[in-house]
Amino acid sequence: MENDIDAFIRYLAVERGLSENYQLSTRRSLTEFASWCCRRRDLQHSRDVTIDQITDYLAERKRGGLAASSIKLIVVALKIFFRFLLAKKVITRDPSDTLSLPRIERYLPETLNEMQIGQLLEAIDTKLLFGLRDRAIIELLYASGLRISELATARLENFNSEERILRVTGKGNKTRLVPVGRKACEAVAAYLLRERPKFARQRPANEIFLSARGSKLTTARIWQIVKKHAKRSSVEANIYPHLLRHSFATHLLSNGADLRIIQEMLGHADISTTQVYTHVDQQRLKAVHRKFHPRA
Repeated sequence: MENDIDAFIRYLAVERGLSENYQLSTRRSLTEFASWCCRRRDLQHSRDVTIDQITDYLAERKRGGLAASSIKLIVVALKIFFRFLLAKKVITRDPSDTLSLPRIERYLPETLNEMQIGQLLEAIDTKLLFGLRDRAIIELLYASGLRISELATARLENFNSEERILRVTGKGNKTRLVPVGRKACEAVAAYLLRERPKFARQRPANEIFLSARGSKLTTARIWQIVKKHAKRSSVEANIYPHLLRHSFATHLLSNGADLRIIQEMLGHADISTTQVYTHVDQQRLKAVHRKFHPRA
C-alpha cells in the first residue's frame, strides 16, 4: 500500500498543486490507516481493503477519543485516495464509495470588536527593536484577513504600496490580490524603511517579514509574536492570528460589505465557508435587540 500512497501524494503535488501541509496531512492519515491494516488485518495491498475494515478503523479511532473533525479529514483522505486508485485501475472497486462524512457541529468563530483591535495595536511599542515589524504584522493580519501562512510567505515584489495591493498565495497554491488598508500600508512602509534593512544585511531574502538573522519568519514565530503582544495588551480575550482574520471578515460584513467580495478577499473556494460570518452578525443583532429593545 506504501507505493500506492507515494503515487497518490505525487499526484496531489504535481497535478493538483496542493500545498505541502495538505500533502503531509493526507500522507499521515493514509500511512496510519495502512499501518493499522497491516497490524490488525494483515493486509498488504490496497485492493484487499473493504468498507468493513475502514469502518472498523474509524470506530477504533473514535473510541480512542479522536475528534469528529479529525475523523472527517481521515474519511476525505481515504475517499480521494481510493477514487484515485480506481481511476488508475489499481483497484477494481472503491471500498470507500458508500462511506459518508461525519456530521460536524459548526461553531461560530470568535471575534474581537474594533475597540479591542485598537487596544491590541496600541500595546505595541514601535520604539523597541522589532516593534515596527510586529506592528506591521498585526496591522496586516487584521487589515487584509490573511492566513498566517500567507503572511509568512508574503514577498516584497508582490506588495504594491501605491495601489495598496498585496498578491498572496493561499491554499492549493492559488494566488489572489488582497487590498491593504491605509494604516496597514503606513505600518508596513515604516517597517520596510526603518527596520527591515537591519535584518536583511544578514542574508538576501525577498519575504517581507524577517527574523533578526534575516530569514523569513515561520508561522510558529508569527503566532508567538501575536500572543506576546496580546498578553501585554489590556484585551481580555484569547487572541491568536486567525482571530484577526475572523474579525476582519466580521467587521466588513457588519459595515455592509457584500458576502461575495468577502469570499474573494479571504480566498474561500466555497461561499458556504464564508457564510458562517452571516451567523456571527445575526448573533450580534440579536444581542443588541435583547439589550436595547423595551419588549425584547
